[in-house]
Amino acid sequence: MFEMKEKFKTGILLIDREHEKLFEIGERAYQLLKSPYDTDKYDKIVEVIEELKEYTIYHFKDEENYMESINYKRLFTQKMDHAAFIEKLEGINLNKVDENQDEAIMEILIFLNDWLINHILEKDLLIPRK
Repeated sequence: MFEMKEKFKTGILLIDREHEKLFEIGERAYQLLKSPYDTDKYDKIVEVIEELKEYTIYHFKDEENYMESINYKRLFTQKMDHAAFIEKLEGINLNKVDENQDEAIMEILIFLNDWLINHILEKDLLIPRK
């Protein structure tokens, strides 16, 4: 389901590699949703959320540093979008996750899918290469 396709590539190697890692995290979440062997997925869901949070903070810092290095005029908007993404992840209610695990994974997948597709296609592809 989650795959880094050619249309998502910015041509900026660092950013593309990091986007690919975000797609990989999304794919792991998708596989967890589909797994018939995990009856209690709570710990694994929390791991995915934490990894996603940590990696996006790392990625956004790299992406913002790159944009600063080229004096990108849309940097402020990008920072606002990035902050909103992290805020959304930090706002996940883990009690609700535990109550309905598959629904929680699905919400994370929809959020991540929408973010990756929309943000990359509408914002990141506008970032010029050095």
